[in-house]
Amino acid sequence: MPARRAKKPKLEISKSKETSASCSINTELVVSDCSWSPEFIQELLPAAERTALLYHLSYLCLGGFPKLERLIRERALETQMLFGSSEAVLLKCVGTSSNLVTSLFPMLMKAVEKNKPVLAVKYLEKARSWIDDIIRGVEDMVKRYDEQNHSVASCTSDVFQEKKETEEKLQKHTEEMKSLDEAVKKLEDELKEVSRDMESTQNRIDGVNAELQEHMEKCSKRRHGILRALVPFYAIIEDAKMNPAEEAKTHSLKSQLSGLNSDKSSLQRKEWDIKVRLTDLQLKLASSKIQLGVIPSPVHLNDVQQCLSRIMDILIQLKKFWEKVGTTLDTLKKKTFVNEDLIDDLEDMKEEFLESVEAAGQYWQRFGSCCLRAQGIFSIQSRDAYKFLQINPSSLSPGEWQKQRDSIMKKLSNISTEDSPIAAVTE
Repeated sequence: MPARRAKKPKLEISKSKETSASCSINTELVVSDCSWSPEFIQELLPAAERTALLYHLSYLCLGGFPKLERLIRERALETQMLFGSSEAVLLKCVGTSSNLVTSLFPMLMKAVEKNKPVLAVKYLEKARSWIDDIIRGVEDMVKRYDEQNHSVASCTSDVFQEKKETEEKLQKHTEEMKSLDEAVKKLEDELKEVSRDMESTQNRIDGVNAELQEHMEKCSKRRHGILRALVPFYAIIEDAKMNPAEEAKTHSLKSQLSGLNSDKSSLQRKEWDIKVRLTDLQLKLASSKIQLGVIPSPVHLNDVQQCLSRIMDILIQLKKFWEKVGTTLDTLKKKTFVNEDLIDDLEDMKEEFLESVEAAGQYWQRFGSCCLRAQGIFSIQSRDAYKFLQINPSSLSPGEWQKQRDSIMKKLSNISTEDSPIAAVTE
């Protein structure tokens, strides 16, 4: 049997950064591609940060929309918990990788070196169980990110529907107010016209009354002399004895006066009717203005839609991250057990089997290191990035609202000024 190499590769999990060159130690054993380079892991940080900031911006723009506030809060909390679950699964990947590299693989190699195939098979099955366990966890994360993306898509649809309904309400109330306003102006014009007619009628009544009094005084003076003129007007009417011409004029003036008083009464009833209807319309107009003021402006709902669409894009990116984790794990599993059949013939194939375990250990080491960095990113986001949900956006003053929005936009801009996922969300 060929001599064993004097020095084995160090298998501990390293937290230091790796170079992309480490992705190609052995052409035959390369794990997928260089997708697990430090550069790829670093893409997770801006993606996770943007997700929280976009949720914050969406949440901020929903003051006055309780239903949408609740939906965004639910989606944001779900994403926060998803990040927490991601952290847990990645920690499990780190722990499994470390246990494989620092514990199980060395024991496996020792069992092979001492020609103990039964014990070696036992260790291999243990490794298979550990690996299958984290693979199931990763597959579950892929599924959960997909479900979360559908949930955010549904929320985006709800925002669109709410925007449509709100705009319809505003249009309806605007048209109603316009109609009420026109009706009020029309009645006000009618009231002015009736008031003018009443004034004109009253002037005519005063004129006929004056003419009648003057006529009766003349009749009285002619019959009873100057002293009779001092008797009250109605007494004059009562006692005066008139000739047919005087009587006819008196009757004509009284008839005119009666007609004018009748017209005045009719105008008074019309005036009161107009005032009642005008009061009713003015109250309806005031109520409509109040209702219009209660309807929140949908102006920022476009921003919410855009933010949610970009969160969907990021969730797809994160789902792809987990799919790559799954692909990498599948490849690592195959590399780990590539020569397990050689255990049956340890005397002749021991060296080849040991080399395959050493190579697998190197890849598990790199995988664990990458998972450790990714876990740190998810940890920060799941712990601190969603504290904005503790504040009700409706309670903010206009100044505080604008200050928060400016702060969010500045942070988003600082993450990346090029190819930003919120390029369409303008100030």
